[in-house]
Amino acid sequence: MDFTSAYQTLYTAALVVLLLLTGAMIVRAVIGPRYTDRILSINVLGTLVICIIALLSRILKESYLTDVALIYASISFIAVLMLASMFIPAEARPPLLRRRRNAREPAAADDPEEKEEEHEHS
Repeated sequence: MDFTSAYQTLYTAALVVLLLLTGAMIVRAVIGPRYTDRILSINVLGTLVICIIALLSRILKESYLTDVALIYASISFIAVLMLASMFIPAEARPPLLRRRRNAREPAAADDPEEKEEEHEHS
């Protein structure tokens, strides 16, 4: 077996593994269960497609496919940023766990800076 056929076998095996992983990421993107799982699987799916295009570029000996992979990488990056900005809130705050002990006590401020100002004035 010469080097050329060994590399072709290696590239083909890697391509098959990447295609199987792509199928798994498509299933994960559909199943979810949360938005963050779906966004992450779409990001991994984009990375896998970039790897597949790069391998095809090497197998077919077509250098223009590397340019396609770079363009796809930038589009995939922008798409994941857009999805994350739409579905993940910018200011995620935990729920207010403390309640007023009695009706005469003032409610605690939601903003930590306001709490510091109240302690400074006291």
